[in-house]
Amino acid sequence: MPAEAAESVFPQLEALLPHVQKPIQYVGGELNSTVKPWDECDVRWALMYPDAYEVGLPNQGVMILYEVLNEQQGVLAERTYSVWPDLEALMREHGVPQFTVDSHRPLKAFDVFGLSFSTELGYTNMLTALDLAGIPLEAKDRTVDDPIVLAGGHAAFNPEPIADFIDAAVIGDGEQAVLDMTRIIREWKAEGRPGGREEVLFRLAKTGGVYIPAFYDVEYLADGRIARVVPNRSGVPWRVSKHTVMDLDEWPYPKQPLVPLAETVHERMSVEIFRGCTRGCRFCQAGMITRPVRERSITGIGDMVEKGLKATGFEEVGLLSLSSADHSEIGDIAKGLADRYEDDKIGLSLPSTRVDAFNVDLANELTRNGRRSGLTFAPEGGSERMRKVINKMVSEEDLIRTVATAYGNGWRQVKLYFMCGLPTETDEDVLQIADMATHVIQKGREVSGQGDIRCTVSIGGFVPKPHTPFQWAPQLSAEETDARLEKLRDKIRGDKKYGRSIGFRYHDGKPGIIEGLLSRGDRRIGAVIRAVYDDGGRFDGWREHFSYDRWMACADKALAPFGVDVDWYTTRERTYEEVLPWDHLDSGLDKDWLWEDWQDALDETEVEDCRWTPCFDCGVCPQMDTHIQIGPTGKKLLPLTVKNAGPAPAASGHAH
Repeated sequence: MPAEAAESVFPQLEALLPHVQKPIQYVGGELNSTVKPWDECDVRWALMYPDAYEVGLPNQGVMILYEVLNEQQGVLAERTYSVWPDLEALMREHGVPQFTVDSHRPLKAFDVFGLSFSTELGYTNMLTALDLAGIPLEAKDRTVDDPIVLAGGHAAFNPEPIADFIDAAVIGDGEQAVLDMTRIIREWKAEGRPGGREEVLFRLAKTGGVYIPAFYDVEYLADGRIARVVPNRSGVPWRVSKHTVMDLDEWPYPKQPLVPLAETVHERMSVEIFRGCTRGCRFCQAGMITRPVRERSITGIGDMVEKGLKATGFEEVGLLSLSSADHSEIGDIAKGLADRYEDDKIGLSLPSTRVDAFNVDLANELTRNGRRSGLTFAPEGGSERMRKVINKMVSEEDLIRTVATAYGNGWRQVKLYFMCGLPTETDEDVLQIADMATHVIQKGREVSGQGDIRCTVSIGGFVPKPHTPFQWAPQLSAEETDARLEKLRDKIRGDKKYGRSIGFRYHDGKPGIIEGLLSRGDRRIGAVIRAVYDDGGRFDGWREHFSYDRWMACADKALAPFGVDVDWYTTRERTYEEVLPWDHLDSGLDKDWLWEDWQDALDETEVEDCRWTPCFDCGVCPQMDTHIQIGPTGKKLLPLTVKNAGPAPAASGHAH
């Protein structure tokens, strides 16, 4: 970790900007960004969301850590994003290294290079950034003068495919974790960096909360499965635990959300209203790995919205969580915020609404000051049987009732999201999606008396994820996925009466297979990622840059020496005995509980939400020393002083 001051590379960069698309994204200086004096800090972080600025800037995770770190004395955090291929080529040609947007310092000058992966398709972008920064791609080639390369985010719950390229991974909530790491790095630097890179990594590993892949050996069986994963030095824990932040009210971040300069994917201020979800949808990694549920209090949410709007000037507030309408006080939150900002015309949005948690009161509060955009619901499975398999307990009656409410109250457009390729699914299950869409249109026309009712059906391919009950499941091949969706499309198009009112959007099955390879892969997949990168693979999450053929060709070549192939990682079902690549990373979920839930799925047995019922022993609360935190707090957001209301009246004996 370099000692000398880092010079800004902006003078060299500036000369290149007139020759690239959207140069504004590389300039920095956003509202609420922070530039701290380099020399007054002794621990320096570069944070990256490994995608383009427009996708990376609004990312809540990076924004929170950026602020948590910069609030600390003697610590600075700057941001970097993936550069588009046009700028990459020019940077290589002119010797300009990967830089931060805050003060345009070279990445190599920082102590820690932290990447947040919400999807596995960002792995090649990480290699581009490392290479442009002049940091050796493989961890084993780095010296004491290179940053510690750290992975976090949901994909870090199985960091094995990138084990060769990262020095460390942190699983779970990052707020406390980055502060703990900062303290250890600071002490090591103050002592004169004894024992070099290896020593600081060892100190991090010893805490039990930072995973250092180099300190573990993986042994394989003759048939390609993993025999065991063992620490290769004493003092390193057998299992690494996830981090869980309790009491979100103590972490009201971001307090000063960043306001982008260039257009981004979300032009709104977001507040996370709770973390975790215990609905128990079996396909959903986010719900499984973020347990238990921790709600932010209604007053905590009110404060964050108030400060955030002041700091940004946004006109829309997104109430974020995995299932926002499940907050125990969501009605009071929505009403309180709508009342408070009635004059300012601040719009509210819930990015995800469960069918059974939606009601028209809530919907009306959400649209009172904003515009009435479409509503999105996610039944996920087309048939009642499939919804039992995935534990998404929503009946078709629920959906139709909810939709009738929406259409009857003036909405015209409903979007339904489903998955294709779920375990035990048949063509028939998927074709029932068409029937459901038809019933929705039928009901909409009936209750609204209008003919211009629309329903869009959007379908994604199912990818089994680590730390879920479906981690053992076979993935449907790309060919079968495409064939199944073809049949569905024909059925919808062939419907003379309703077909024209139903929009149909689907992704082909190919990117899903690559995502599946990366999500359930082990260390042998590193060779595939490296080969794809060397062959020019970049921005694999973008359809126009993704090349299935390149991935498959590289995988065939890279995996041949190991006697395994893409199908072995994707379409193969795992057994109970198999050691999974991520078994030594502890998400708190008991493996036997996950296996039983997988068996329940195959038996089409539903499981309730433990927020409202007795515990099902998933293992998280006792093992992680955490517990569910939910309301009601019984508080309301008003009375706040209503704006422009003149002086407050003398206190009377009652409140609203």
